[in-house]
Amino acid sequence: MSEIRRRGSFLSPSPQPEAPNEQDIVEFTQDNHHFSMIRQLHMADYITMLNGFCGFMAIIQCMRFNETADTKYIVRAMWCVPLGFFFDVFDGRVARWRKKASLMGQELDSLADLVSFGVAPASIAFSIGAKTTVDTVLLTIFVLCGLSRLARFNVTVANIPKDKSGKSKYFEGTPIPTTLALVGLMAYWVSKGWIQEQLPLGVLLAGTPLEVHVATFIFTLSGSAMISKSLKLPKL
Repeated sequence: MSEIRRRGSFLSPSPQPEAPNEQDIVEFTQDNHHFSMIRQLHMADYITMLNGFCGFMAIIQCMRFNETADTKYIVRAMWCVPLGFFFDVFDGRVARWRKKASLMGQELDSLADLVSFGVAPASIAFSIGAKTTVDTVLLTIFVLCGLSRLARFNVTVANIPKDKSGKSKYFEGTPIPTTLALVGLMAYWVSKGWIQEQLPLGVLLAGTPLEVHVATFIFTLSGSAMISKSLKLPKL
C-alpha cells in the first residue's frame, strides 16, 4: 500500500506518516487471537472513535428533545458536533506525531464523520421542525451525499495531486465537517426560539402532501456541494 490509511483533517498541516506495508496487512488479516482487532487499533483510532461517540450522543440528545421538548437536550446535541470535530482534527495530528499508520484509520475516520457531520446535523434539523415527508426525504438525501462524498474521497485520494509534504493540494467538493456551519445556523435559530412552527424561511405547499420547509433546502445545497466534482477547495 502506497497511501496512508488515515484521511486526517483539512486543518492538519503536518506531513503524512509512513503507510503500512503489505506485511502489516497480512499480519492484520491472519491474526486470529482473542481481541485481535482491539490490539490492532492505534491511539489515533481511539480518538477517532470519540468523534463517533460525540456524533451518536448528539443523536441521543435529539431523541430526548423530541420526547421532552426541553431545549437543553437540543443544545447538548449541537455542542456534541463541534466536540466531534475537535477529535476529528486531533486524531490526524496524533497519527502524524506518532508517524505510524493504521490499517483501519481512514475507514474509521469516514464512518465517524458520517455520524457526526451527516446523521447528527440531519437529526438536529428534524428535531427542531423539519419533519414533513419532503423534509425528511431532503435530509436523507443530504446524509447520502455525505456518505457518497466520503466514499469517493477514500477511492480517489491517492490520485489527487500532492504538495511536497505528501498532502493533497485540494478537496473535491466541500469536506463533510463543513456542515458545522449548518449546526451553527441552527444553534442561532434555537437561541432565538425559531423552531417548530417558527422555523425560519417559512413553508411551501402548506397543508399538502408536498409540504416542505424552505430551510431544508439549505441542507440540499450543502449536500450538492459535498458531491461536486468541479468544486475544488485548497487545503489549508
